[in-house]
Amino acid sequence: MKTEPFDAAPSMKSAEAQTELLNDALASGDAGYVAHALGVIARARGMAGVAQESGLTREALYKSLSETGDPKLTTLLGVTRALGMTLLAQPRELTTDD
Repeated sequence: MKTEPFDAAPSMKSAEAQTELLNDALASGDAGYVAHALGVIARARGMAGVAQESGLTREALYKSLSETGDPKLTTLLGVTRALGMTLLAQPRELTTDD
């Protein structure tokens, strides 16, 4: 039996699902997950359009927004702007370990 990697992009059509995915990735603190989540959302919306809006090439976006990608801050800001999203900071709840 041959298997293929799962691509979540086709099922991420709603803004709510995309926002939930990105918020979960940001909350994880895992840069790879954040890059991957942005990549999934960009593919769901159309990578060519996101690339044009963010001022980057499609190839650069695919590379930066892969699970092993590590996008520069300018890429992160450009992509979130192109996706019509805003990143917000909020204090995290302190635990007894903090």
